[in-house]
Amino acid sequence: MSALMPGQRSFDELGTPLHDTTFCVLDLETTGGSRNDDMITEIGAVKVRGGECLGTFHTLVNPGRAIPPQITVLTGLTDAIVHDAPRIETVLGSLVDFLGDAVFVAHNASFDLGFVRAALARDHRNEYRPTVVDTAALARRLLRDEVPNCKLGTLASRLRLDHTPTHRALDDALATTDLLHLLLERAAGLGVLGLDDLVSLAKLAGHPQAKKLTMTTSLPRSPGIYMFCGNRDEVLYVGKATNLRQRVRSYFGREDRRRIGPMLREMQRVRHLELADPLSAEIVESRLIARMLPRYNRAGTRADKYCYVRLDDDSPWPRLAVVKEPSATGLHLGPLPSRSMANLVVEAVHSVVPLRRCSTRLGTRHVPTPDATPCSAAQLGVSQCPCAGRADRGTYDSAVATTGRAFRGDPQALVLRLTGRLADLAAVQRYEEAALVRDRLSALLAAVRRQQLTAALLAADRCVVRRGDISWVVDRGRLVDVTIAGEAGRALPVDPPEPPADDRPLRRQQVDEALCLAKYFDKHADRLEVVSCSGSWTFPIATAIEMPRLDGQPAGRTAEPPDTPVSVSATVSSISMTVAPS
Repeated sequence: MSALMPGQRSFDELGTPLHDTTFCVLDLETTGGSRNDDMITEIGAVKVRGGECLGTFHTLVNPGRAIPPQITVLTGLTDAIVHDAPRIETVLGSLVDFLGDAVFVAHNASFDLGFVRAALARDHRNEYRPTVVDTAALARRLLRDEVPNCKLGTLASRLRLDHTPTHRALDDALATTDLLHLLLERAAGLGVLGLDDLVSLAKLAGHPQAKKLTMTTSLPRSPGIYMFCGNRDEVLYVGKATNLRQRVRSYFGREDRRRIGPMLREMQRVRHLELADPLSAEIVESRLIARMLPRYNRAGTRADKYCYVRLDDDSPWPRLAVVKEPSATGLHLGPLPSRSMANLVVEAVHSVVPLRRCSTRLGTRHVPTPDATPCSAAQLGVSQCPCAGRADRGTYDSAVATTGRAFRGDPQALVLRLTGRLADLAAVQRYEEAALVRDRLSALLAAVRRQQLTAALLAADRCVVRRGDISWVVDRGRLVDVTIAGEAGRALPVDPPEPPADDRPLRRQQVDEALCLAKYFDKHADRLEVVSCSGSWTFPIATAIEMPRLDGQPAGRTAEPPDTPVSVSATVSSISMTVAPS
């Protein structure tokens, strides 16, 4: 299954086919095993492409020091043999030219590559950072059950390679070249046809489901959606990727999440949707997850648990409440991803403004009884209690106005009070209470940030936004079309949700897509061109809130509040706040 991929993909997107890849197989002999203390005594290299030898490179090297006896026994090289050979500084230029931009191949590549880099560094040459293929690692991955060990000599003997390693550089390089060609044939059986697949193959660590790698052979190296399907073709998991082939193959590597193993055992087929760009992929992913509710997906499947914080500012004595659905009147903050987050937001507001906490309905003509008992919060002096006649109208209206501003995207007054309380608690070393205030502040900032993003997206109404050759058509918080320069617009393969009602909060089923679009537009605003907009375009949104430093330093700008809690480290005299990246 495929859809929506513009024109011809670039060479990089396709990945370099192995038959077009130039490999340079290198082997070194040295005076010992330390790249910093020992020196190279012999270099052998073979350059191949498409199974054909393009050239060889071989030279002895004078190490400038005595060759240890044990090395002479192993390699046959003596001080007399290398006496008239050139020094490594003389050889490096020719070696670098021979290596060029070919893929670096060696048996235990870290050893040979380490010596080459150390020699280049000592000669003050440019750093060498090639694409590396280690035949020892590939052999452990592909041949481990067929041989007692993966030493080059053992592999050459058991696999009957054309060349026999002799602990001399060129002989060993030729034997490694034979081994490379054999490994490429074996890897092709696992769907390894491109260089990127080959480089990642050694990292798969003998995965028990490795045979299923053949399911990835037809996957493109482009953005899109992948779906793992079970025996009855039911969708087990939906995911997005910038590079579909690379992402799906990564599940067979060192992915240690607990649910991955059982999911791969159940998987019998991989389906995919090829899309124009990563943003479209993320949107389609959220729609498919919401529609299919795959068993192994968690994110995006819990819209039914989203909720709102409501301030009924149309009532005589407004109060806060956590509600499942927005009401026809009042101010709403949300939808928020969990009731626990909503409760933290309510606690954050209640801890710094004296809104009533009781749930009694109070009309305009409410008259408290003489024996009415104030609620416990009012008795503690942290809230007003109009139901018992203990409320000052001016003070209460001011508290409602402060809360309303936060709900509309300006939490400055609440933040200042919360940070002041945090500093006071830290000053007397009441760190557990300070941590609770921190969590409330973090939840409030995250909720307001979500509100700012979705409000800005809805304010744009219908807009066409372009970045490079890609244009997105967004209508009231929904992605409705994607166009590629020079091509007609094409609808996304999954229909968007219903548009939100006018002047009402987003529904729970709409917020994930809206946040995805808004965060992207906010992050990349300086790279976007607004082609048309029927509303007002306000991206990027100002995210800095002036907050006093808690260690007595001048005020500074805080980082953007995330959806996840901030971390606090407490010292004897202060608390430092660090916002984790969203």
